[in-house]
Amino acid sequence: MSLDKLMIGKNCKLLRLQADGITRRRLLDLGLVKDTFIKALYKSPCGDPVAYEIRGSVIALRLEEASKIIVEYIPKKEESI
Repeated sequence: MSLDKLMIGKNCKLLRLQADGITRRRLLDLGLVKDTFIKALYKSPCGDPVAYEIRGSVIALRLEEASKIIVEYIPKKEESI
C-alpha cells in the first residue's frame, strides 16, 4: 500500500519509492530508504500534510508525496520503532 493510506498511530516499513527526480532525491535525503520504519503521527486540520516519525525525526509529507512511497503495514505485535 502507499504511505498516504496509513492510518494515524500505525507503523509500517518502507518497501520502495515510486518517485523520480527532485522528489525522489528529497525523500532519500530525509532518510526514506528500504526497510525504514515509519509511524503516522498527526494529520493537519484539513488532512494534508501528515506528520510522520522517520528515524527519530518528525517529517511532514504532502499526500501527493506520500502516495509515491510504498510501504508494508506492521501489525501491533511486531511494531518496533
